[in-house]
Amino acid sequence: MAQERPSPPPLTRSDVAKEYLSAYNSVCALLWLSIFGRVVMLVPLTGYESVYEGAGDFTKWTQTVAVLEILHSAFGLVRSPLPTTLLQVTSRLLLVWAVVDRFPSVSTSTPFYSSMLLAWSATEVVRYSYFVLNLRGSVPTFMTWLRYNMFYVLYPVGISSEAVLVWKASEVAGEPWKWVGWGVLGLYVPGSYVLYTYMITQRTKAMKGKQAETRNRAVTQ
Repeated sequence: MAQERPSPPPLTRSDVAKEYLSAYNSVCALLWLSIFGRVVMLVPLTGYESVYEGAGDFTKWTQTVAVLEILHSAFGLVRSPLPTTLLQVTSRLLLVWAVVDRFPSVSTSTPFYSSMLLAWSATEVVRYSYFVLNLRGSVPTFMTWLRYNMFYVLYPVGISSEAVLVWKASEVAGEPWKWVGWGVLGLYVPGSYVLYTYMITQRTKAMKGKQAETRNRAVTQ
């Protein structure tokens, strides 16, 4: 009589959360890779003026999906601090909905919309890919390096591009939106400082952990 195979252990709440986050991050990585590819193709072929038409709506809805990350943080699915996540997501939603979608001329009259999308998409492809690999327990060294070093260049490019777009939108907006735009620009200084220093802190922790892991591996060999 054949022996019955033991039934697999039931999925725990942690297992379900891990699978969900893996799927979410995989989809987001692919969406942002698509945006990166669109911008890279459109700029040399048709100029930066056509980037909004070719990628604007897709970017708007892709970024809107990130609202889920606020819920992830609020319900403890991820360790990211809720205030930092809230600041990052809402600032981008402000750009895609209240600035670019409301005043599309600011994205077609300047290359800064394209530079913003390149900075955002390159950052997000690496970030989401890193999360997927980390959930699977295998992150290559080069991916860790990219995750915690690219922001030194990409963040200033992204934040300066965002500021230019807000400023240009303020110029064409009527009262009282013009003053709202100037107020948003005033918040960019403390807001960008908070996010930038947070990323530097995260980099320091990650690099120290990677160095300790490398030393431990060398000792055991």
